[in-house]
This record gives sequence, C-alpha cells and structure tokens, in this order.
Amino acid sequence: MIKNVVIADDSALARMFIRRCLEIAGLGDANFFEASDGSEAIKRMKDIKADLLVTDLTMPNMNGIELMRKISASPRLSGTPVLVVTSAGNEEQRKELMELGVTKILSKPISPPILIEAIQHVNDILKGKMEENDNETDGEAADTEQTAG
Repeated sequence: MIKNVVIADDSALARMFIRRCLEIAGLGDANFFEASDGSEAIKRMKDIKADLLVTDLTMPNMNGIELMRKISASPRLSGTPVLVVTSAGNEEQRKELMELGVTKILSKPISPPILIEAIQHVNDILKGKMEENDNETDGEAADTEQTAG
C-alpha cells in the first residue's frame, strides 16, 4: 500500500538510517525520495504522490513544524500520513504537531520494531481511506441504478 516515501532530514546519515529501518520494517519495495529540509520535502511530495512522509523537526530553511503547517494548508497534501522522528519536542509542540495532522511522533533513536508498529498504523489508515473511497463509489453506483430504474 505504501509505494512512495519521502524522507526529510538535514542529515544524509539519518536519511540513510531511516530508509534502512523502513526497508527492514517491510517497505523494501517502496520508492524512496530524500529531502534535506522542509521546502525540498514539499517539492518532492508534489512531484510524486507521496504515500508517507517521514520527517525530522530540526532542519534548516523550513523546519518540521513549518513543513506540517504547509502540508495541512494544502488540499493536495493534507491527509498524507506523516511520521515525525525527533529527539526534541515538548508536550505543547507534540500537541501542535498532532493538530496539524501528524500521524505519529517517534522519539529518537528509532529502530525497525518501532517503525514496524508505526507502518502498521499508517497501513490501517490508508486501508480505511481506500474502503471509504470504495463505499463512496458503491453509493454513487447505487444512486445511478436507482435513477436509471
């Protein structure tokens, strides 16, 4: 279900580590797109249909909170599952991130088992959206059949 993943972190080593953990967590067949800051992540998300964004909070140019504000304000990007991986963050910041639509906040250091649980959560959300879309399509077909009769 998760085909395109954007990983945003200003550290190339952190991006590589996150990617490897995601592959171990079951996303070995996914396409990975890297971004060194929030503005680059937005560009990548617009260029591809991102199924998941994994982002750090502390990045130059556009940090993770600014990135989430842009995503939540975009009809095209809002609703994309987002995992925030951070060593920082206080309760107020966590609350703001959740209000902006973050799916899950993961504390560093991350590991494949932590990501496996988070990916399962994301898959459940995506599955729910697919079922919602199927139900809407079924409802439209039923409306068409009733109108035609």
